[in-house]
Amino acid sequence: MKKWLSVFALMLMIAFVPDQKKVKIFLAGDSTMSIKLEKNFPETGWGMPFSHFWNENITLVNKAKNGRSTKTFLTEGLWKQILDESSAGDYVFIQFGHNDEVKSKVNTYTTPEEFTNNLLRYVRESRERRLVPVLLTPVARRKFDATGKIEPTHKEYSALVRKVAEDEKLFFIDLDANSMQLYEQFGVENSKLLFCQLKPGEHPNYPDGKDDNTHFNELGARLIAQLVLKEIRTTIPDLQPYIVVKKP
Repeated sequence: MKKWLSVFALMLMIAFVPDQKKVKIFLAGDSTMSIKLEKNFPETGWGMPFSHFWNENITLVNKAKNGRSTKTFLTEGLWKQILDESSAGDYVFIQFGHNDEVKSKVNTYTTPEEFTNNLLRYVRESRERRLVPVLLTPVARRKFDATGKIEPTHKEYSALVRKVAEDEKLFFIDLDANSMQLYEQFGVENSKLLFCQLKPGEHPNYPDGKDDNTHFNELGARLIAQLVLKEIRTTIPDLQPYIVVKKP
């Protein structure tokens, strides 16, 4: 009798467990985050493996595109797509800086003031629609000095992201600092294994080879995505129940 009562009690508990709310996570960013075409493999944006970390109640919508800045993401209507497709309670992970900071890229370059104002607009419009904005500093490029010490590659624009996140009291992931630490752990030579570093003839998509210290291969993208997930575990408690990847 006690056994049947225990089973009945368990069935009641299961019956009254509330269903998880279905949530979308939107990714707004550049080529380091974006989905790659097959012709670009093994180049991989960290948003691609990031999609496999969640249960069935999370829908990841990767709107990141190659070469975009905070300016062109607006002018091309990509930000509007996020606003149109989202609902209250959805999350928007915003990572820019790579193309904003390069003055020679006249179409995508933004001054520090423009960059800050664009981020503030993203935050304001997210909140107006009751979305949850998460700011990320741009993921670091691979750059070491002569002594083998990692060098910052986004010093000015990462600082701007940090300030906006602090002033607006936002969820914040310092992907720049975290990725630099990762590269330094791998070292000067082994860190190449995370990037699209290919010798001539090594891959059919790049017959002449590729020397790329910005864009990741599958391994690098996976490890960067895991850095983001690690920060989510500690800083965004409402998303933790949706994670299916076990802690390392």
